[in-house]
Amino acid sequence: MKFSALLICTWLVGQSALFAQSSFPALGKVVRIDPQLDALIASDAKIEVLASGFVWAEGPVWIKDGGYLLFSDVPQNTVFKWSAKEGLTPFLKPSGFTGAGTYGDEPGSNGLTLNRQGHLVLAEHGDRRISVMPLTGGGKRTIADNYQGKRFNSPNDVVQHSSGAYYFTDPPYGLPKKHEDPTREIDWFGVYRADTDGKVTLLTKDMTRPNGLAFSPDEKILYVAQSDPYKSVIMAFQMLSDGSVGTSKVFYDATPMVKQGLPGLPDGLKVDANGNVWSTGPGGVLILSPSGKLLGRIDTGEATANCGWGDDGSTLYITADMYLCRIKTKTKGAGW
Repeated sequence: MKFSALLICTWLVGQSALFAQSSFPALGKVVRIDPQLDALIASDAKIEVLASGFVWAEGPVWIKDGGYLLFSDVPQNTVFKWSAKEGLTPFLKPSGFTGAGTYGDEPGSNGLTLNRQGHLVLAEHGDRRISVMPLTGGGKRTIADNYQGKRFNSPNDVVQHSSGAYYFTDPPYGLPKKHEDPTREIDWFGVYRADTDGKVTLLTKDMTRPNGLAFSPDEKILYVAQSDPYKSVIMAFQMLSDGSVGTSKVFYDATPMVKQGLPGLPDGLKVDANGNVWSTGPGGVLILSPSGKLLGRIDTGEATANCGWGDDGSTLYITADMYLCRIKTKTKGAGW
């Protein structure tokens, strides 16, 4: 049964107001594989459901100055706002497609981040670009929408380097007919850099489905998740002094977990202050040591899209299919 976006949004706001007045329901479990996980997640930590009923929630980013979370619902073409005080409210619609008519089943924004000026940066599916806007309003500005004159497929996730450059991925998921869409102008699914002067550089076109990405705390490594069920890996690229990438290696191969039937694929990822990688993937959020050892999983029981640090930097917010969740950790996000 399908509901209109307006009805869903109205129901969500009501549910969120209810949650704000009571304890949050729990979801899933923490799967402990290595004793090192005990230093990162307490034994009694719970996965709390803050809101539900979304079509496909994505891209959580915490706004420190306001004390609230923003995240995308890609099919609803909407960015939502959640805070403990006010609950859930719509923040931006349309978020990723501003054209006439409809545009596939995933038209909205996907990955979100804040830049060094405190502005919201969006990876937009429908408008096929990376954009930026002030949180106080005033409209969007395009950061990048093409490579050598050819439109991107559907930018998926974005992160900013300390140099000010943006790094982002461009798989086909936002196109109406995905990889077979006739409007595709680029033959590959690349990872790119957009410099502060607007120049766009292709970093690699060797990944089949590049998705989430993040830097190590020292920015010597760029991690990129690949959402390919036949090669579900997280790649680690060596960062070079000129902002390009050098050699790469498989940081973690989650393909066997996909074959086991665990829901989800490598998608969004973040890094904590000690260099551990927290990546969504088969079986929830995979927690990986800096050497690529699997320490455990935050198992939501759902295909889990993305995660991001919030509050004082020690709360991990998680978007898992129709749910917005959080879990308290014993670490903090890198750069917090």
